[in-house]
Amino acid sequence: MLIKYSEKKLTYTGKELRSLFIYNTFNLQGDALVSFQGECDVKLSEMVDQEDVKANAPIYSPLMLHFLAEFFGDDLRCAVTRQRLFIASILEILQEHAPHIPWKRSGDDIYVEKKKVSVSIATASPVSSLLHTGLNIVSKNTPVPAYGLGDAGVNTEKIALEILHKFKKEIEEIELAKCKVRWVT
Repeated sequence: MLIKYSEKKLTYTGKELRSLFIYNTFNLQGDALVSFQGECDVKLSEMVDQEDVKANAPIYSPLMLHFLAEFFGDDLRCAVTRQRLFIASILEILQEHAPHIPWKRSGDDIYVEKKKVSVSIATASPVSSLLHTGLNIVSKNTPVPAYGLGDAGVNTEKIALEILHKFKKEIEEIELAKCKVRWVT
């Protein structure tokens, strides 16, 4: 799996959650995970999560740490499973960096008390599965009560790099685990 942290700020609008965006934008061909900072402004017309559409709940944050992943050959069940593993990996790193903060995972989201730290979605395309996770950096001017990495005093770039490397290691270890067992009758 290829990984990259981009220092270039990009706004995430939901349109980026599509096949080959990572290849076309970051020149990473194949299974990949990228991270960048920028605004998050997902209108209802770009929403993948139909629960949010029905609730008329667009997503906005003036500054998030974004992660986009694409995996070729996976179905939607695998994508959602990877998403949960990704969120659990992020939670572990946040707990290491700011153990005094009461981080909590519920499904595919991370909270501090009742304030939302993350947004996350997994979906599938005809050729791949896709994942977006955004972590609030700032907590002001959001449509829901939010908690940001800045509120916790976390170094955003350092966290991003650790998350990228941790998840890459998880995926590589899963691939190796498949290759060490014999079949049973």
